[in-house]
Amino acid sequence: MKADEEISQRFKIIVAYDGRPFSGWQSQPGGNTVQDILLKALQSFCPSISTVQGSGRTDAGVSADGQVAHFDAAPGWRMDAVSWRKALNSKLPAAIRILDAETVSPDFHARFSAEAKTYRYRIFTGEVLPPLVHGLVWHQSRVDDFEALLEAASLFVGTHDFRVFSAKRHDGHDEDRDTVRTIYSTKLVQQSDCECEIEFVGNGFLYKMVRFLIGASVEVVIRKREAFEIQDRLKSGIAFEKAPFCGPSDGLRLVNVRYPDSITP
Repeated sequence: MKADEEISQRFKIIVAYDGRPFSGWQSQPGGNTVQDILLKALQSFCPSISTVQGSGRTDAGVSADGQVAHFDAAPGWRMDAVSWRKALNSKLPAAIRILDAETVSPDFHARFSAEAKTYRYRIFTGEVLPPLVHGLVWHQSRVDDFEALLEAASLFVGTHDFRVFSAKRHDGHDEDRDTVRTIYSTKLVQQSDCECEIEFVGNGFLYKMVRFLIGASVEVVIRKREAFEIQDRLKSGIAFEKAPFCGPSDGLRLVNVRYPDSITP
């Protein structure tokens, strides 16, 4: 081990953000992404930091309560985790906040060490959408049975090929990408008579996957599609046509990411 590796430190940060102003998590040439803005803030204190690695991508407009990322401080750079949290929040826009920071083992990786992710999708079913939740919910007034919505979403629990319930990234890897994922559980979080959240916990999610899952579930409830169509698509995998309904990014947020205890100091 080199001397500089012995004194460098890896930090894990919990990032919350309102996704509406940004072009998603993943860095893009325009620079208006959470990753780009966070890296710029890090480099304002330590210019040698070259990357900040997130647990995964969130699409444009998707928010997060508990996105996880890590970065490596430069050798000899003396800032503890609390100092990093305070310093970054002084530089970041109000729509992005570091909720927590800690020093972690060099073996920790925000993406590859993750065991499970939890997403929630929020739906408002009232006739009139309150302006203060515009962009934070999917307005679907025809959904009239939350239990039926959960029953449809629960059809996805288990290990399946979710290729037809995801979108292509057009990055040259769509055909050979592993599209098998496991959904561990679904849950209904009812907030009021006209608003609910459906929770999905899984070992990983494909591009727009949760939005396709909720879109299919909503279609079952409003009786434009039958439940057996979800089962047919899951069984046939890539042999079936793409699922035709994708919910908007409004209402979707990453709640948390779970890691094994063995990778923390």
